[in-house]
Amino acid sequence: MLQEFADWATYSALGMAQGSQLAAAVNFFVYDSIKVTLMLVVIVFAVGIIRTFVTPQKVKKWLGNKGEGLGNALAALLGVPTPFCSCSAVPLFIGFVESGVPLGITFSFLIASPLINEVAATMLLAMFGWQIAALYIGSGLIVAIIAGIAIGRMGLESEVEEFVYKIKAKALKEREMSWKERVDFGISESKDITLKVLPYILLGIAIGGLIHGYAPADFLASIAGKANPLAVPIAVIIGIPLYSNAAGMVPIVGVLISKGMPIGTALAFMMSVIGLSLPEMIILRKVLKPKLLAVFVLVLFISFVMIGYLFNFLLA
Repeated sequence: MLQEFADWATYSALGMAQGSQLAAAVNFFVYDSIKVTLMLVVIVFAVGIIRTFVTPQKVKKWLGNKGEGLGNALAALLGVPTPFCSCSAVPLFIGFVESGVPLGITFSFLIASPLINEVAATMLLAMFGWQIAALYIGSGLIVAIIAGIAIGRMGLESEVEEFVYKIKAKALKEREMSWKERVDFGISESKDITLKVLPYILLGIAIGGLIHGYAPADFLASIAGKANPLAVPIAVIIGIPLYSNAAGMVPIVGVLISKGMPIGTALAFMMSVIGLSLPEMIILRKVLKPKLLAVFVLVLFISFVMIGYLFNFLLA
């Protein structure tokens, strides 16, 4: 039905000629914009209700007494439904350290929260199906758990800025929410988050549409295709200085895959843009000394590259 509407809007309403590059780009934009937006509204509503059960106070309580391995896995899982962005990196980090959450477990949460995003998962589900969406979520969890364990074992607690350990957060009381309040919160979250990320989604789909309609497949495949053994690390390096949220990246990544970029390379690129963005590193520098920040970047870089190569091998 959606494809029929996209065809009607492109070729009948707008009168574009079938087979033209511009028509292909417009058709891609109309179809994906409607499909992704509809799925986003429903899934963000469901995740919003889940978030009413995963409050910051409960997260700290659950993670404070957990050991390595189980604590990292739980932290990564809790990071999935928890909203996180660069601007909240410092208060989140301080809150976890102040609550006694081990450093490695804290990093598992900080990695998973922005990296595994319900908006990105929704868009991948809409564009590629549940297998690719599950691949994205699973690889993100693996990166968060392994990276957190690796950082935790390095004994780098002294590389956290001293002022962090001196802060004492106020204890906040929680109250039990009724189901009506939870549903209302889910509706509010669905509305607010959808409106907030919709411009990025539309921009990403528009860029994806242009690539879909105009970019030569041979050119993209030669740079980041299977024939280039260094495609994965190059994609990760390119992604570091870029800044975008997951909503804006998924449509672009989707078109890159359709143009010949292997899925592993595309996912590694997306993870680099989301998880290693330069603004986030600058903000984290406020609480991390240069050595720990460098270790954080290096561990993520290696993890993203390994994930890219692994999935390129498995899906070859």
